[in-house]
Amino acid sequence: MTDRKPFEIARETLKQLTVRKLPPTPANYQRIYSEMAGIPIEPTFPVDRLRDIAIALPTKTPGQQKQRGLLESAINNLNWNGVKSALMAYGGFSPPASSPSDATRPMVMTESKPAPGSPSLTADFFGQIARMIEYTQPALGNEDERFNSQTQTLILALRQPNADASNVKQMLVSYGNRLSFAAEDQVEVKNVLLRLLHLIIENISHLSLDDTWLKGQVDALMTVCAPPLTLRRLDDVELRLKDVIFKQTEAKERAHKAQEEMRHMLTAFIERLATMSTSTSVFHSQMEDSVKLIEQAKSLTEITPVLKNVVSATRDIAHESQLVRDELQSLKNKAQAADAELIRLHQELDRASAQARHDPLTGALNRQGLDEAINREISSFKRKETPLSVALLDIDNFKMLNDTIGHAAGDAALTHLAGVAREVMRPQDTLARYGGEEFVILLPDTVLEQGMEAMTRLQRELTKRFFLAGNEKVLITFSAGVAQVATDETGMEAVRRADKAMYLAKRAGKNRVFGA
Repeated sequence: MTDRKPFEIARETLKQLTVRKLPPTPANYQRIYSEMAGIPIEPTFPVDRLRDIAIALPTKTPGQQKQRGLLESAINNLNWNGVKSALMAYGGFSPPASSPSDATRPMVMTESKPAPGSPSLTADFFGQIARMIEYTQPALGNEDERFNSQTQTLILALRQPNADASNVKQMLVSYGNRLSFAAEDQVEVKNVLLRLLHLIIENISHLSLDDTWLKGQVDALMTVCAPPLTLRRLDDVELRLKDVIFKQTEAKERAHKAQEEMRHMLTAFIERLATMSTSTSVFHSQMEDSVKLIEQAKSLTEITPVLKNVVSATRDIAHESQLVRDELQSLKNKAQAADAELIRLHQELDRASAQARHDPLTGALNRQGLDEAINREISSFKRKETPLSVALLDIDNFKMLNDTIGHAAGDAALTHLAGVAREVMRPQDTLARYGGEEFVILLPDTVLEQGMEAMTRLQRELTKRFFLAGNEKVLITFSAGVAQVATDETGMEAVRRADKAMYLAKRAGKNRVFGA
């Protein structure tokens, strides 16, 4: 190693480039500089080739995207350690610990390692990390033995009384890489299970062609199986589904009972017809015998008893006919009542099934019903090539309204708005509760300007119809955004555009209608 100063070595290096007639490339300069300074010649960092490798790596999962980003950063910083760690983690392997020779390699913008005795990295801090890892482990499953072993090793290292901060950091980096892959596996498992559940529910609905009353239950299950899944949403659908199942079960039992009564009445009717037929046959036989006796009679004395028998038989058959007529009339009345009961029960079943697609508070469609309505209108829109607009409206200052007059009155205000909207809307328009105090209105055969005018009319109508909270008149206003569905977008994409326009209407001062 020479004692010359760096600027002297640099000047001599430039002279040697001229003397040796070498191009002044970075590689030639580095080689001659190392030779003049008496230091080992480091191999050139293959930036271009490493970048080609990074570009060729697939990025199908968030974990792969993250590791490729780390690899590209390490390449830009000429950091061999970073390149090695990123490639090892990309393949699902733990990066090797740094060796002493690594310290002599070029490293730019590397992170400084905290000293083991740093006050911020206490045993309690490491214990908190260990507990956090233990709490998250059940959500990741225990099928991967290698991952479980790595988890336990890390927890033990974190709970060591004098844990080495540098070693723990390296283990956390490796564990974080492995954790990302484990989390992605769990997400994929959940998605596959949801798809399987959807297939099972759809298959049940297809197999139960005669049980149309199951449609409401199937629709509710399909709703709850659609992401995003939240406990509040699951609880809400569970309660609604239990109510629907109870009502449908009760109505179906009554329907079976009514059908059973109808079968009993038909059986009694047939038996009565058979009895009457037998009685009629006997009567005809008696009449024939009486006719023969009358023909053979030689005096009035012989005819008299025969006439008495004829009168008695006629009276009996007339009485029995009257009884049969009364019974048949009674059976007819019961049959008509049973038929009316069956019609009522079927209507009740239809209403129970419809509950799974309607908001119980306002009577408007819920999100499931809205999805069905949007799909139906989009199909019609594409088939008929007629305009379709969607409006999203949000009640202004609804939280303040709840805080001032109470949540019960707030619910009544939502119902009031839905009622006024239904009266102002056309028969072909569709109202749905989008969530909270937000509503969506589907406007078929309507261009953007007409949709905005319709929302403005609804705003004016609300100013004429005050909402009564007890004896207090409350003015309800809303901000709305309207979007006309484009030929190349879905209904929900149009709803999201309307939502952005509604937000701008809020920012502009509320009680306004903006077009998207």
